[in-house]
Parts: sequence; C-alpha cells; structure tokens
Amino acid sequence: MASTPNAAEATEPEAPQIYLITPPTFELSSFPKALSQVLDAVDVACIRLAMASTDEDDIARAADALREVAHARDIALVIDSHVQMVERLGLDGVHLTDGARSVRFARKTIGDDAVVGAFCGTSRHEGLNAGEAGADYISFGPVSATALGDGAVAEDEVFEWWSQVVELPVVAEGGLTAGRVTALAPVTDFFGIGPEIWGEDDPAAALKSLMIGAG
Repeated sequence: MASTPNAAEATEPEAPQIYLITPPTFELSSFPKALSQVLDAVDVACIRLAMASTDEDDIARAADALREVAHARDIALVIDSHVQMVERLGLDGVHLTDGARSVRFARKTIGDDAVVGAFCGTSRHEGLNAGEAGADYISFGPVSATALGDGAVAEDEVFEWWSQVVELPVVAEGGLTAGRVTALAPVTDFFGIGPEIWGEDDPAAALKSLMIGAG
C-alpha cells in the first residue's frame, strides 16, 4: 500500500512529512515530468490531485498520468472532493473540502481501506466531528494571512492543542513559508505544500528550501 497520512506515521517521533498538492491547472504534456523530478529529489508521503476543472475527461486524463508517476514510487494519490471518481480512476482516496459534512458518505462509498481526509479550515470542533465521522486525517489552514476566503487563519494554538489531545494526524496547509514551517514543525504531522513551489523555476529546490526548518 502506498504511503498515506495515517495514525501509525503520526505516532513516530519524526519530522513532519510532505503532502504534495498539485496546481489547480497544469499542462498534462509537462507536469508529470515536473512532478517526477520533485518526487525523485524529495521524500513525499502523499499527493493530492487538486484540479479546478470539473470536466470529467480532463480529470480522468490527469489522474491516469499522475497515478502512474505516484504509484511507481509507492506514493498514494488522492483526489479533491470527487468521491465517485476514486474507485473508477484507481486512486487511493479523497480529500474533502467541506469539513465533516461528507465524511460518512465518502467512507461508505469508497470503503474502509481508502483514504478519507477532511479540510476543516480553522475549526478544531469541525476537525473533531470529521474524525468521529471516520476521517483518516484532518487539515487546517491557511496558517498565515491571505486575501483569499474570509481571511481567517488557523492559529498555532489549534495545532498545539490537536497534537496534545488528538491522535488523528493533522496537516498544515495554506500560506506556508519557511518561517511558518519552522514554527509548526513540532505540532503537525504533515505539511500540505503546492502553491508555494509550483510557480518557481525549480520546484524541487523551492520545496527543499521551504522545508529546511522542519527538522
């Protein structure tokens, strides 16, 4: 089974792992190669296909290409939101963006062996509900100020509390900088990284630089 955010990994006293997020749009002729270069340069635990497109054919073609890249390296590939496409595309799970609301449906649809993750914004209460509903990991963010969304930020205290009280793995994502990585490294299991590196000339080097303070 490919590596995924899971409880066994979370209990290891190790540095946080990388949970790589694809760009919302990319050229299928070139991105699989760019992704391969990153995966060959840096240890990555899981990849999320996070496309903005809602065209099934576009998503299927991208999933086929990235699945080949990921699974050749024993890395799990999950998809944003599209629960019904997980089994059909041979993916490892789904990342839900609506907190706890769809977790039970996703678990029932794709089964106990598939990965179900839930983005819960800044709400530890929503995170707890998602965990109780059967999520394998919870994601909080953004972790620094941004003009996107409503401007809310997942404060360090959310991660500190979660790491002390809850065993379920937690992902920090959104607005990551080298400084935020260093600050959150002791209290998160994974860093969800994507927009921070894909616009750079050398994404692998950018990722290494971003994670330098993670331990």
